[in-house]
Amino acid sequence: MDLLVVDGIDISHFRLVELTRLADQARPFYDWVESQFQLALSRSSTLDDLLRNATGPEIRLAIERCYNATRTADLPVLFDGVGRTYVHSKACYYFFAWLIRDAPQQRLGPLIQKIVRNSGKTRTEVEISVLASLIHTYRSNVKTFSWEAVREVIIDRLEGSRRSIKGHEKESVARTALLMAFQEYFAENSDYGIYAGIEIPGGQVMIGNESYDVSANLLDFQGRRIRRILMPIKTRETEGGGHSHLFSRDILSAINTAKYDNPDDYVVVVIVAKNWSRREFETIRNLVDHIAILDLAPSEFSSFSDVEQARLNNFVAGVLKGSLVPKTLLNE
Repeated sequence: MDLLVVDGIDISHFRLVELTRLADQARPFYDWVESQFQLALSRSSTLDDLLRNATGPEIRLAIERCYNATRTADLPVLFDGVGRTYVHSKACYYFFAWLIRDAPQQRLGPLIQKIVRNSGKTRTEVEISVLASLIHTYRSNVKTFSWEAVREVIIDRLEGSRRSIKGHEKESVARTALLMAFQEYFAENSDYGIYAGIEIPGGQVMIGNESYDVSANLLDFQGRRIRRILMPIKTRETEGGGHSHLFSRDILSAINTAKYDNPDDYVVVVIVAKNWSRREFETIRNLVDHIAILDLAPSEFSSFSDVEQARLNNFVAGVLKGSLVPKTLLNE
């Protein structure tokens, strides 16, 4: 991204750019909710119109349909400010809560729990009833549920969740890029190709003594993991020098460990370093399923470049279509 400089002072707001890109990936979830409301209420109106004009029981019925979709495949995902996907029921809760109520976890959550204890109803039943009641009661105050308005709310919620999660910036950037690649495919195809769904967890994956900063699980129709995309992120402060080969050796060890553990997993290596050796790059590229190299100092790593994001999108599309077979140690 280009710098924004005024009178010699850099006033760039890269965080806003990244947050808006991330918020745009929630559009498939919004569109899916709209389709569920249309099916539940047998109307072709927009989600904005349905939420503003449907009766309380109708809103409750449509929200319930969204929750119950856990039994189906090809569900879009919703996520937090660092790209970690929510399980579907939690995604539904946050989506509708974001439309009408601040702090759904800290403030609304305890109230719902009180209702559960007092009523004897299930948590899901109470969530659906509460969300429908809030939307029906306060929709005149909100005035619009258009995507443009909801997008602004999502940006605010994503920023809030990102502020509450300290550290691990490089993982957040890479996880966001991976999420965007999946969402790009879903937006175009309304499914996840040969898989029933995906999930992007938080935290590292450990295999033996090797750590993989970001991962994605590719799921079958029972929600079981078929295979993973494992993404080690390697950053280097210095340029060139004799440490380059040692750095590559660490990367190759991570690739070999992952492939030995499960040859069906994909490994995507992200390298953030200035002037990375072309020879070292070719060595790694021939072994790994995909590689992204960003010619940056680690402190400058705030997002994938447009070129690397497009390359990652193409790689993920090939994975989801089943046209890219994971490389194995035996093939190299």
